[in-house]
Amino acid sequence: MKNTMEYKGYVGTVEFSEEDRLFFGKVQSIRSLVSYEGTDGKELVEDFHQAVDAYLSLCAEKGVSPEIPYKGSFNVRLGQDLHRRAAVYALQHQKTLNSFIEEAVTDKLNSLGV
Repeated sequence: MKNTMEYKGYVGTVEFSEEDRLFFGKVQSIRSLVSYEGTDGKELVEDFHQAVDAYLSLCAEKGVSPEIPYKGSFNVRLGQDLHRRAAVYALQHQKTLNSFIEEAVTDKLNSLGV
């Protein structure tokens, strides 16, 4: 089962509240809170799309750029030993640490079919 949805470059979660008998979620990887809900899958998707569109409209009205999720950079905490090992490997293979990490993540995702 997939617990995310995508629309206009934004990724939202899919959760369920048994108590409320309601599906809900929020847009990930932006600071602004953009949430949505629905009583079934169709309603949840529609409200997700409406929430993203409303967020983009509000940004346009205010004259501000909407936050862009997944800008291409992020901090990773590896621990001192793993950081050292990765840096030494990259150096020994004439790569930057960033290019080595990018290659490793790409290889892993490709092996998983993602």
